[in-house]
This record gives sequence, C-alpha cells and structure tokens, in this order.
Amino acid sequence: MKGVILIRKIIWQNSLQIIIGAFVYAVAINDFLIPHQIGEGGVTGLTTVGYYALNIPPAVTNFVLNGLLMLVGFRFLDKKTIWYSLWAVLWISLFLKLPRLINYHTTQTIIPAITGGVLMGISMWIIFRGEGTIAGSTILAKIMNRYFGMKNGSAMLMFDLCVAIPSGLIIGFQNMILTVIELYVSAVVLNGLLSRFGARKAVTIISTQTDEITKELSARLHQGITLISAKGYYHQEKRPMIYVICTDKQVAQIVPLVSSIDPEAFVVVDDVHSVKGSGLEKIL
Repeated sequence: MKGVILIRKIIWQNSLQIIIGAFVYAVAINDFLIPHQIGEGGVTGLTTVGYYALNIPPAVTNFVLNGLLMLVGFRFLDKKTIWYSLWAVLWISLFLKLPRLINYHTTQTIIPAITGGVLMGISMWIIFRGEGTIAGSTILAKIMNRYFGMKNGSAMLMFDLCVAIPSGLIIGFQNMILTVIELYVSAVVLNGLLSRFGARKAVTIISTQTDEITKELSARLHQGITLISAKGYYHQEKRPMIYVICTDKQVAQIVPLVSSIDPEAFVVVDDVHSVKGSGLEKIL
C-alpha cells in the first residue's frame, strides 16, 4: 500500500514539474524568441520558421511534429519517459496559445537571445527532473545520451544546429547568429543544472555495525544496497563495505542515520555523473 502511495506521489510531483517547465518554455518562445524573430533548433525551430514563412500557428506545428518523434521514442526509450514527454508536449502546445505575458521589446537583440536561452535551459531542466522531455530534439538527445554517452545539452545542441543554421535563409543571417547564441546558452545552462542538481551521490560506509546499518538503510531508501568485501591493510581485518547510489536529499538522511548507529563509522560521499541501472540510468 505504501508503495502505491509513493508511486502516485512521484507521478503527481513529476506531472506538476513538467507543467511548470512547459510554462517557462512557452514564455521563452512567445515573449523573447518570436517577437524578436529569433529562431530555435529542432522541432521548435521548425515551428518558428513555419510561423515566419507560412504563418502556421506554433502550437499546431509543435504538436504534429513532436507526435511523429514520439513514435521514434517509443522504440528506443523507456515508455514512462515517453508518456511524460507527451504530457509535456500537451502543456507546451496549450501554453503557446496564450497571449504574451511580458510585453518586452528591445533593439538590443542579444538580450532576448540570451534571456530566451537561459529560460529554455531552465525549462528543459525542470522537465527532465520530472522524467520527461520536450520531445523533438530532446528525444533524439536522450537516445544519444542513453546509447552513446553524450551529455543531454551537447546532443541537443548538435541536432538543434542542424535546423538553426539553415533557418538563416528565412530569418536572416543576423537572427541566425542570435539563434546559435541562444541555443549555446540553453545547452550550457541545461548541462550545468543537470550536473549540479541532477548528479547522483555515491556513499561508501565502513563500520563494525554493517548489518544494522544496511537493514536501516534498506528500510529508509527502498532501493538496492551493495556490500563489497574489503580488507584493511594494517590489521589485515576483513569487513564488508557498504556502497549505495543516492540523491543529495538521501545523503542528508544517510549520514545522521549512520552516525546514530555507529558514531565511529567511516563515511565517504562522492559525486557521480553517470549511473546505469533500474531507475538510475543517465549520463549527465
């Protein structure tokens, strides 16, 4: 019963995060990129080009093209990621129909390019934290991340440039350069946020109370814990070493818990930027 409640809680949290991320994403498009004729990469870039050249509503193009890429995602990615991505695309399409919320316009077009890039990076990070994507190039980036080890932001930048650079024929050379700047800023922000807040922690624990600590950690974390056979050089004493991959929040629980059981325990916490396993697979 507790497991079902926990799963429902996670689904609600992820769904809410994705809605927030979709809203920030739509603000970047509607209020900073389109008003200043700054393009984008991937599907979003095609939506802006379609709007500039053919006056096709961005919401329509976004929904149709992303729907096609969802079919590719179903083949190569976790089904849960695709369903969350579909949720994100739905809300992005709805928010793109909203009128401009920030009536900001400037002749200094580098400002909306950088601001739009920062907002794009933040919005994609929020959606990624909710276990989704914004579809489009992010699905392709997830595939590159999963199978070839490329960072999400770097893979997205590669695919986005394939659309952004040719878009110069529609939006002009200057706006194409601004688009490249916006994409670069977005990729840097996304990679930075994923590395800072998305990375896992590796906790190593050496203690004389291994069994009790392992039992408490298993009950608290509800995830796998590894025991590694270790041998001290000086005393030649064999003792199992506890190794667990967790989040920053879980580290804040683990350290006090271990100390309460064994104040003399030796605890080492390291940053981990690549993990592969059930529920953990990612390379940041």
